[in-house]
Amino acid sequence: MFISYSDFEKIEIHVGKVIKVEEFPQAKKPAYKLWIDFGDLGIKKSSAQITKLYDQEKLINRLILAVTNFPPRQIANFISEVLVLGVVLDDGEVILIQPDRDVAVGKRVL
Repeated sequence: MFISYSDFEKIEIHVGKVIKVEEFPQAKKPAYKLWIDFGDLGIKKSSAQITKLYDQEKLINRLILAVTNFPPRQIANFISEVLVLGVVLDDGEVILIQPDRDVAVGKRVL
């Protein structure tokens, strides 16, 4: 199925920097709670099932890409405000997508 470019433009993907990470034991699947700085968009929260491939400490200050205009979603006792983007491997693990250079947080991806 094809979509138009104008459909794609409705999806707001922005660069963010992880500033805080916590364990999320209440989640059904192993996950972290992330706080991500998106510059002018503010700090947003997300739940990410990336515990097997990423240590909490190594996520701090990492640039990520996230969809920022989905409605908030409650996951257990946590409100996830953005969808962090990643590549799903055959075993179901997720590799985070990030810019290959240092860019300002909040920049939009097109």
